[in-house]
Order: sequence, then C-alpha cells, then structure tokens
Amino acid sequence: MVKGCFTVAGNTHELRPKAPDTEKITINLGYVDLGHVDLMVQEGFYSNRTDFIRTAIRNQLERHVEVVRQSTARKNLDLGLRNYTREDLEAAHRAGEMLQINVLGLATIAQDVTPELARATIASVSVLGALHATPAVKAALADRTR
Repeated sequence: MVKGCFTVAGNTHELRPKAPDTEKITINLGYVDLGHVDLMVQEGFYSNRTDFIRTAIRNQLERHVEVVRQSTARKNLDLGLRNYTREDLEAAHRAGEMLQINVLGLATIAQDVTPELARATIASVSVLGALHATPAVKAALADRTR
C-alpha cells in the first residue's frame, strides 16, 4: 500500500508508504456465541463475522462515548494518528525538550529515527492502540513504555 507512486523509465518508485488503517486482533469465542454470530450472518443481518464484530465494537464504543471523551481529556491523549519524524525529535533535542507521547490511536516513530535519538528525546510512551516503530527503537524505549 502506498500513498502515491510515480514511474520513470518503467521503474515504479514509492513516494511514501501508507500506514495501515486497521490492526488485526484475535478473539476467542465460545461455540454457542460463535454459532449465534454465524446465524446472524446466515440470516443476512451481517455480511460476515468480521462485519458483526466490528458493528458490536462500534456499538459498545458509542454506548460509552462520554466516558471515553472524559478519559481522553483527563489523560491528555492525542486522538487518532500521530507521527513523530526524525526532524520532530531533532528539534526537541535542540530545544532541550523531552517528549511525552500519549496517543489513543496510532503513534508512529519514523523509520529513520535512531535508538539513540529516541532515548535522548522521548521521556515516556503511552499508546492505547498501536505503536509503529523499528524494533531497535521499541527496544530502546522499552523501559519508558507503559
């Protein structure tokens, strides 16, 4: 998946990789619950099991929207997608600042960020959702990740 690409002399060049907009999860259901889901799909209420599960999750999130809103504000969380580039971290380093990463959604630390730069500029990482970073950066921040 790419956000854009161009072709020169028959070669396709990626402009910028597109971040995935979903994360795969695995759940265990009892056989009776799974049978009920399959029955709802068979009866045409949902197109497939995934459609049923996504709808159920969205309904629960909507049911608790006010609590989630209050918690997001209280915990000072960035909501959605938050990308930290090498330039962002270098600017923080020059300013003598340490970043507190608090994200509800997807936090991405750019692929060209070194573990040393990450440790020098990131004081803590708290992500409810997913954190995308190189394995080396994740390892460097392991003691700062909640």
